[in-house]
Amino acid sequence: MKFNREINCDLLLVAGSAGSLEVILMLLEKLESIVIPIVIVLHRKDDNDNLLIELLSGRTNCVVKEAEDKESIAAATIYVCPPDYHLLIENDRSFSLDSSERINFSRPSIDLTFETAAETYRSKLAAILLSGANADGAAGLVKIKSYGGYVVVQDPATAISAFMPKHALDVVEADDIIPAAELYLFVNSICGGKPFPL
Repeated sequence: MKFNREINCDLLLVAGSAGSLEVILMLLEKLESIVIPIVIVLHRKDDNDNLLIELLSGRTNCVVKEAEDKESIAAATIYVCPPDYHLLIENDRSFSLDSSERINFSRPSIDLTFETAAETYRSKLAAILLSGANADGAAGLVKIKSYGGYVVVQDPATAISAFMPKHALDVVEADDIIPAAELYLFVNSICGGKPFPL
């Protein structure tokens, strides 16, 4: 896949709300081996079970786990934000979980994860914003772009809920706008390769 500019990425963020889980499942089914971490932030109902982790793990051979407070971000791992927590990326490249008030009516806040990751990873960050029904994520993409990170938005025409990607495109110039069915090509291009040696 050809990109609009060079990408040198240490972390990929994938986030969305209504209609995005279907896209993520499609991505994982076509995901090859990864060498960089992927962090998934989804608006979802508060629950105390591992159903989402099990669902995602069943679609890929990659390691999928829920992000834990104070956990260092490891290579070749797919992290999922736990429900009802904000997920922050600290300067030492670890996670921090926060239960403060909702932002844009959402906890987790996509904006908060995107913004804190941008401050830490700067130009070594890429982010994909998927389908969704509110404005969360747009401000975070603006910050990622300001630090030189690579911004991808799902083509709204392929989104179940087009408001989130449409709003993002109103406020930030995305590096790529990619249809849902082709997003896996982008992910494999920047995350793929031979696994790190043990």
